[in-house]
Amino acid sequence: MDLLDNLVLGFSTAFLLQNVLYCFVGVLLGTAVGVLPGIGPTATVAMLLPITFSFEPVTALIMLAGIYYGAQYGGSTTAILINLPGESSAAVTALDGHEMARQGRAGPALAAAAVGSFIAGTVGTLILALAAAPLASVALKFGPADYFALVLFGLIVSIALARGSTLKALAMIALGVLLGTVGQDIYTGTPRFTLGQRELFGGIDFVSVAVGMFGIAEILRNLENEGDRPSLLSRVGSLWPTREDRRRIVGPIARGTGIGAALGVLPGGGHVLASFTSYAVEKRISKRRTEFGHGAIEGVAGPESANNAAAQTSFIPLLTLGLPAHPVMALMVGAFIVHGITPGPNVMTEEPALFWGLIASMWIGNVLLVLLNLPLIGIWVRLLRIPYQVLFPMIVLFAVIGTYSLSSNPYDVYAIAFFGLLGYVLIKCGCEPAPLLLGFVLGPLLEENLRRALIISRGDPVVFLTRPISLSFLVLTVAVLAVAVLPFIRRRREEVFTEEE
Repeated sequence: MDLLDNLVLGFSTAFLLQNVLYCFVGVLLGTAVGVLPGIGPTATVAMLLPITFSFEPVTALIMLAGIYYGAQYGGSTTAILINLPGESSAAVTALDGHEMARQGRAGPALAAAAVGSFIAGTVGTLILALAAAPLASVALKFGPADYFALVLFGLIVSIALARGSTLKALAMIALGVLLGTVGQDIYTGTPRFTLGQRELFGGIDFVSVAVGMFGIAEILRNLENEGDRPSLLSRVGSLWPTREDRRRIVGPIARGTGIGAALGVLPGGGHVLASFTSYAVEKRISKRRTEFGHGAIEGVAGPESANNAAAQTSFIPLLTLGLPAHPVMALMVGAFIVHGITPGPNVMTEEPALFWGLIASMWIGNVLLVLLNLPLIGIWVRLLRIPYQVLFPMIVLFAVIGTYSLSSNPYDVYAIAFFGLLGYVLIKCGCEPAPLLLGFVLGPLLEENLRRALIISRGDPVVFLTRPISLSFLVLTVAVLAVAVLPFIRRRREEVFTEEE
């Protein structure tokens, strides 16, 4: 009955007019950025974060969440129509989806993606609702040593799942943690790494880092690749799949949903890993292996289901433990904090309407996505005709105005420019900004729990080995790090992310 009562509270919150409206805005914007290659949900959430500060916290989080799972949904459209994934996790969808489009079957491919996304998103949200309360109650029993080990484990797993060099990912985590320590010491108030700049006494502004690293840097990178967009398909035929198509997608949707729900909670690229794993599973067990890569509808339904289930379950560690599974969730942590809410297990008891309202809004968002996307395929295709040189000045202007309006401080605008250039240089050097943002968000939490644990134990580091929970996470951390540097695993990671690109 507790779950039912909580869901009633959640839906009564989510069905408020302003929350439904901003859920609609979120999924609409999310689908648009999923369709437009190169922008992505991370950059969009980062740039829209400033304008949500005037919203009610639950309204802001509902809209930002809608942008994320809407982008996962919309990324398949361009993957199928023009072989250009709008979102990284939709890359595998292009393998068979675009081949179906070339054979004149773009409609059934888009329908399979839509149906799979809706079913998987609904099931993923149900799993989130069922798992949230038990996990939050367990998290309340964690002490400082346990949280330190858990955060360290999350950072190392995100390194293992990041694309490219493990060493570079580790360096980005370390740089993010270092940037997170800038400002006054949490216990003594002593300024650290501020270079004498009074603006840095309160720490580096999260919004400036996010907008710069994921907004401005992505714009600079995409300006180089503007000429790479392929030509569009002229039209999309009937969206209704045949009876044989419907029979063939049932199994992949069910398996993809299970795979995505399980892998979505992993830190790093869980949603990307889920879509590739689903494709590999479907290809391995299929009786039509030769069709894969040449227009197999299973290669669209399975990965899209996995991708969207993972998008929903990636909220589990955020809502129950206060830990982000990937950069968008790190931005959601920032949204919690700027609204005066500490993310973690206490949110369920202290802000139940927000907690359950956010979960309930995901069901509403999934329904809106189905109602929006298939009828609006023509509009999404027309969006792709807009030259990027026209889009990017408006995006930059919007980001700068939004960030400046927070505190009317020109320093924040300079910070956006600095982190934008830094992000661009890092990308050109083959370093992902995503681990840096995770380190920046989790660094203060890591430091605070480390110091609290050592204060309680009077400086004895053995406390991390005597508590079963912290010891378990530390052992897992060492194991994951060891596995990540094994030659076979390293080669496999590189192969997977090379395929994605």
